[in-house]
Amino acid sequence: MPKYLIERDIPGAGKLSDQDLHAISQKSCSVLNRLGPQIQWLQSYVTDDKVYCVYIAPNEEMIRQHAQEGGFPANRISEIKTVIDPTTGE
Repeated sequence: MPKYLIERDIPGAGKLSDQDLHAISQKSCSVLNRLGPQIQWLQSYVTDDKVYCVYIAPNEEMIRQHAQEGGFPANRISEIKTVIDPTTGE
């Protein structure tokens, strides 16, 4: 199943409170539950004005559907082709 990196432009994302992040997470999970087991949220990284999310999904359209139903931006969606880390160079 393909893995995707979603870039979400969210001004002030780094200043969101724990309560805000909790509510966003709950909303995301609610939409994921409705969409079914084919789409999975693995993790997200919050920076000052963006959130980068890693998802597994059968296609980009399902990622867009999740964003639309959740009210989340999905400014850029990129399929992850491979993952490298320090052990790749060993």
